[in-house]
Amino acid sequence: MDQLGHLYHAHVTELNRRVAEITSRESIDGLIIHSGQYHRQFLDDLSYPFKVNPHFKAWLPLLDNPNCWIVANGVDKPTLIYFRPEDFWHKVSDVPEAFWTEHFTIKLLTKADRVAELLPQNTKAWAYIGEHLDVADVLGITSRNPDAVLNYLHFHRADKTHYELECLRRANQIAVKGHLAAKQAFYQGGSEFEIQQQYLSEIGQSENEVPYGNIIALNENAAILHYTALAHQSPAQRRSFLIDAGANYYGYAADITRTYAFEKTHFYDLIVAVNQLQLDIIDMMKPGVKYPDLHIETHVKLAQLLNTYGIAKGDVESLIDQGVTKAFFPHGLGHMLGLQVHDLGGFAHDERGTNIPAPEGHPFLRCTRTLAANQVLTIEPGFYIIDSLLNQLSPEAKSVIDWQQVDQLRPYGGIRIEDNVIVHQDRNENLTREQGLID
Repeated sequence: MDQLGHLYHAHVTELNRRVAEITSRESIDGLIIHSGQYHRQFLDDLSYPFKVNPHFKAWLPLLDNPNCWIVANGVDKPTLIYFRPEDFWHKVSDVPEAFWTEHFTIKLLTKADRVAELLPQNTKAWAYIGEHLDVADVLGITSRNPDAVLNYLHFHRADKTHYELECLRRANQIAVKGHLAAKQAFYQGGSEFEIQQQYLSEIGQSENEVPYGNIIALNENAAILHYTALAHQSPAQRRSFLIDAGANYYGYAADITRTYAFEKTHFYDLIVAVNQLQLDIIDMMKPGVKYPDLHIETHVKLAQLLNTYGIAKGDVESLIDQGVTKAFFPHGLGHMLGLQVHDLGGFAHDERGTNIPAPEGHPFLRCTRTLAANQVLTIEPGFYIIDSLLNQLSPEAKSVIDWQQVDQLRPYGGIRIEDNVIVHQDRNENLTREQGLID
């Protein structure tokens, strides 16, 4: 058994502790957690790719099998109801034998609609956690995704176990290999589509297995924040390359972004500056720091960068107040990371789900938590030439911008640098750079 198996024992013990606490508090017998089921495409007999319920994969790395169930009360050994149909049309998964199987009582389910025979008899005393409320209704489970339970679980999702931290390390290790291959493909003249294929080949994951749709953007496409078009033709002139691409390990996500210049132009100097800005923000991370404060400080540092490079002139406060920094950096600094790319619980103040809103004027910030040890977050400052945002600035704000520089930078699109960081009690662990993706 490798290190992961040893760490998993403590992980499942912690999950059982959480279930025992919240079910006792809410006076329910336990949780019935559904892996999910296929969704049929409209007017077709084909299904969309299966995506497992994150609450299910928190317990075990079973990512591709619908119609499975976990029954847990936090006291007894949890039960895994494992769907293994008699099917000659599709490949049927083997009965699992892995480091995690000893921690479950495994019951085999051959027909999805017979699951009631394997569930607790008094399902009204249990809570259903999953997407398919109609299934819960048929099974007689009246408590479905209760707010108190979900708020509690989502709040504690931020507290990663050592097993989860190791999964996130390995996800970064895989993604870094893909990023290095994609970087090489860019400099060798690959199109966006070709770079994407090189990335996926290097990490050994398909488009449906990676945690999100990769952004592979050349030149001005780098200014489109969620660009996923993937042009098959290489541009006539190669200027820049922005890659935002992740990888999956046992259900945990890596989420990494880098930007490259084809030649060492003024744009290259800006990449170096944004990279240093990002490292400076990471150095500020520690338990007790409020994540929104890091976001605000990023705008301060961006205003200083704009002044240093003459892109905009003015004191820091006025560049922020006039919306100049927000026009060049419109998204949030980052988010929590784990079972999902944008892990839930980023706005939770407490176990009851009390919401901490994003700062006024920064609606796209995806995390407002106060940092604590064993949390994992992304830090991803950016700088973009987005005409629609620049055009919305007031005449006064427009007057401080060097539009000749904007015109020169527009064909390069933009810059984003993103690392995945574990906050420890006495240090930060940069998962991305420690796996070898330095720049």
